[in-house]
Amino acid sequence: MKFSDKPSIYFIMGSRNSGERNPFVVLEAALEGGINHFQLREKGEGALSGTELLAFALHCQLLCNAYKVPFIINDSVELACQIGADGVHIGQDDLSASQARKLIGKEKVLGVSVHSLEEARKAMEDGADYVGMGPIFGTTSKADAKKPAGVEGILAVKKEFPELPVVGIGGITAENAGLVWAAGVSGVAVISTITEAKDIAGQVAALQAANKEGVRK
Repeated sequence: MKFSDKPSIYFIMGSRNSGERNPFVVLEAALEGGINHFQLREKGEGALSGTELLAFALHCQLLCNAYKVPFIINDSVELACQIGADGVHIGQDDLSASQARKLIGKEKVLGVSVHSLEEARKAMEDGADYVGMGPIFGTTSKADAKKPAGVEGILAVKKEFPELPVVGIGGITAENAGLVWAAGVSGVAVISTITEAKDIAGQVAALQAANKEGVRK
C-alpha cells in the first residue's frame, strides 16, 4: 500500500485529543465525513500504554477498516507490526526511516515528519512513501512544535521532488487550508480542527472544499 494519489484529509488523534467526547465517536464521525487517512498518535500526559493502548488501537483499527481508510500508527513500529496496521509514521527523533522500512516491510505505508528540504531528501532515500511537513502555522496540539514555517518549505520540497507526496501539518483550518493545497500538497493533516468541531462532517467537507478553492501551483 502506498500513499493515496487523491487529495487526503489526514486526521490525527489520540485518546486524550477529543476532550469530553468519546474518541471513538469522534473518529467514526470523521470517517463518516470522508477523511482519507487516520493516524493514531498517543502522546503526552495521561497517554495510554500497554494493554490499554493495544485495546484502543484495535478499536480504532476496526473503525478504519469498516470505512476502508488506512490506519497508521505514530512512532510505535512494534505496535504497528503487532496488530497489522496499514503503516507507521515516525519523527526525526525516532528510529531512522530505513530501520522502520526494514521492520514493517515494503508493502506498508511509511511516513516521516520533516522540517527541511534536506530531511525530506533523506526520508525519500530511506524509503518514505510520504513526508509530513510543518508546522505550517502556529499549533497548540504539540507542546514541542517548532516555529511555524509557512508553505515555503513545502514549495521547496515539491520543486526538488515533485513526485514525493507531502502532507502539510500544523495549525491548518478550513480557513487557511487553501494556501496549503495551493502549495501542491497531497494532503492536509489536522487534529483540533476536527476534534474541536461541533459539526465534524462539515469540517471535513470544508477542508476538502478548500482544495478546490486553492489555486494549485
